[in-house]
Amino acid sequence: VQLQASGGGLVQAGGSLRLSCAASGIIFSTARMGWFRQAPGKEREFVAGITWNAANTFYADSAKGRFTISRDNAKNTVYLEMNSLKLEDTAVYYCAAGWNRGTFASQALYDYWGQGTQVTVSS
Repeated sequence: VQLQASGGGLVQAGGSLRLSCAASGIIFSTARMGWFRQAPGKEREFVAGITWNAANTFYADSAKGRFTISRDNAKNTVYLEMNSLKLEDTAVYYCAAGWNRGTFASQALYDYWGQGTQVTVSS
């Protein structure tokens, strides 16, 4: 199983980035997918989640109105479009796949995690 996150980088405040997470070794089309992030010295936190068929999406309050999660089951890939980036969005971003019970914000829902991609927002 592999979840390969990419698309991170250095961006100025107010800018945009699009993260991708390509999955292999799982039946991607059945998986709930989520994005989390972890800033230095902080706990990993939920950012966004999407159901297997993209019928429902969920966002942390910090992401609402600025971030959009989407998926392409034909490409086994989940995306996170991030706009109007702020300094406080600086973190390592992780994608995760899961089938367990629970809310999308709960890390217990997820079975597999990607390696993370660094997002750095500068002033």
